[in-house]
Amino acid sequence: QVQLVESGGGLVQAGGSLRLSCAASGRAFNSYAMAWFRQAPGKEREFAAAISWGSKSTYYTDSVKGRFTISRDNAKNTVYLQMNSLKPEDTAVYYCAAGRVVFSVRDNDYDYWGQGTQVTVSS
Repeated sequence: QVQLVESGGGLVQAGGSLRLSCAASGRAFNSYAMAWFRQAPGKEREFAAAISWGSKSTYYTDSVKGRFTISRDNAKNTVYLQMNSLKPEDTAVYYCAAGRVVFSVRDNDYDYWGQGTQVTVSS
């Protein structure tokens, strides 16, 4: 029953924008911190952005700071990742995750994961 469903991935030109969405079940979403991770081919999964439950405080890794914006709508059980000024190095499978440790960059601290959505940025 506990499930995260991602959408919004696709192919975009460098400099373009894309918005990812992650819809969660109520039990998985309520009172959980949320995060986005990404994994490029041949590389390990890395942290991208996180957001807290109540205050909606945010935290970003340096490589996306200023270009990506994470947000959440608790009434809709949905978290978003708005990606602007995309670069080819942003190409990866993007995963949303829910966990109990706010702003953690470790994937082991998250309890629930989406299936991933592919983002490809062309040069």
